[in-house]
Amino acid sequence: MEDLLSLKQIFLEELRSTAFLSELQQLRVKYLGKKGLVTTKLKTLSTIPPDLRPAYGKAVNEVKKFIEEEIIRTESLLKKEEHKKRTLSEAIDITLPGKTPFFGREHPINKMLSEIAAVFVSMGFEIEEGPEVELDYYNFEALNMPKNHPARDMQDTFYISEDVVIRTHTSPVQIRVMEKRNPPLKVIAPGKVYRCDADVSHTPMFHQVEGFMVDTDIAFSDLKGVLELFLHSIFGTDTPVRFRPSFFPFTEPSAEVDIGCIFCSGKGCRVCKNTGWIEILGAGMIHPKVFESVGYNPEMYTGFAFGMGVERITMLKYSIDDIRLFYENDMRFLRQF
Repeated sequence: MEDLLSLKQIFLEELRSTAFLSELQQLRVKYLGKKGLVTTKLKTLSTIPPDLRPAYGKAVNEVKKFIEEEIIRTESLLKKEEHKKRTLSEAIDITLPGKTPFFGREHPINKMLSEIAAVFVSMGFEIEEGPEVELDYYNFEALNMPKNHPARDMQDTFYISEDVVIRTHTSPVQIRVMEKRNPPLKVIAPGKVYRCDADVSHTPMFHQVEGFMVDTDIAFSDLKGVLELFLHSIFGTDTPVRFRPSFFPFTEPSAEVDIGCIFCSGKGCRVCKNTGWIEILGAGMIHPKVFESVGYNPEMYTGFAFGMGVERITMLKYSIDDIRLFYENDMRFLRQF
């Protein structure tokens, strides 16, 4: 009995010095675990003389119950104290000035894509999309560029296999739409395109907008009217526009479209190489062979097509001199738009 009283006293002293829940758990194991001091006392019950055994067993159980209750009480107090400390450490000082959240802005490329699409939609054009991984047939052959055609060298292509490429322009959408639908058609096809090229004015991935119009009476004058209206909407009504003869395998006749230099107002500068003009897009009347590849009668239908690089137009409109700035994710640059 004296051992039990001594055990109880030692427990209370150790309990008073316990300041953390981890220490309390160690104390629980020391006294109430499988090999704990109280458990060991219960296991020695069989060695006690039979006439003393009931009183001794009762005393051990009372000590055990006392220790369990004290541990539970202390655990509750320690948890409250720990919660109080954590609350104080995580408290927010409402007297401090607030932090102004940063609101994101539309990326300049997406902003320009939306602006371009809005202009053409206002003229009655529809928007179509196509796959970025494309068959060689749609990317080249159906556009009057058969195997080994020298015009293929104009586009540095990423080949996945002999017959599968990552599209070099959005013109394949033109073929896919004409295969499924009959004229009249007024369509633009914005999207990502890929070429093996990288410098201050080229990236391996960039954005392009293809546009085309097909009907029974489309003329080059319609092409000029649509593109002049578009360019005046983007760069201002006082921007000069000119068409220069050029070559594209999928249009005939073909033209490069220039605008008066927006930096020097046509006087000549480093950007326009002292010509007063800046090339902005390519266009032309759809080649009869392209119509034949989609089953259209070139004697019945005529049409025009054009293609433009969105990054180039964005760079000109916002006076950006390095295309790589669009993809560096520098917030100092992006916040300007």
